[in-house]
Amino acid sequence: MITIDQVSKWYGSAQVLKRCTTGVAKGEVVVVCGPSGSGKSTLIKCVNGLEPFQEGAITVDGIAVGDRKTNLSKLRARIGMVFQHFELFPHLTVMRNLELAQIKVLGRSAGESAERGMRLLDRVGLREHAQKYPGQLSGGQQQRVAIARALITNPEVVFADEPTGALDTRTGRDVLALLREVVDADGHTVVMVTHDPVAAAQADRVILLADGRLVGMLEAPDADEVAEHLAHLGG
Repeated sequence: MITIDQVSKWYGSAQVLKRCTTGVAKGEVVVVCGPSGSGKSTLIKCVNGLEPFQEGAITVDGIAVGDRKTNLSKLRARIGMVFQHFELFPHLTVMRNLELAQIKVLGRSAGESAERGMRLLDRVGLREHAQKYPGQLSGGQQQRVAIARALITNPEVVFADEPTGALDTRTGRDVLALLREVVDADGHTVVMVTHDPVAAAQADRVILLADGRLVGMLEAPDADEVAEHLAHLGG
């Protein structure tokens, strides 16, 4: 589903990704771990076209992300994104947050958008909050809405950038368990950045980054194994 081949990126004279090469299979849940500043968030932003890269190649389901001919807006319509700070529109109700992308990006009718929005709110346990505004919800509830929004366009890939970073540990782990449950049911491919070893242990595979380099990979890891490697890398 995703191939990353010898990808390097600079911000001015600072190189933040150094010849990164890896891949993610369809239906796989992969976590990217590493110390602060190791390039984790930058890597996934390069994959979904939010950040340009200067060397190498990235493809998502056969589409070349770095090709100038690629319609990045069309590509992003096939990708769901869950952010650390939710990034919901504060002036729109929960339901309007879920309807907007469907109407604007996919051209769905208002009725169809509302129906699918309500189905996803059911799945994340927030049907009764459909007409509330984000500011009226707890952080955990807002992140559940953000997960529903990420899935609303039937994406083939879901990226989650520190999705529990703004939540307390227990709430964050509940949210991650929900994300794993939902994506497993629908067969989504997931790439997630997290510092939480327990959360990382829910993944099929953990990719380790340090100083912009891919330095290791853990298959079916347990939390202690992830924590040990992060400690070694200074994470």
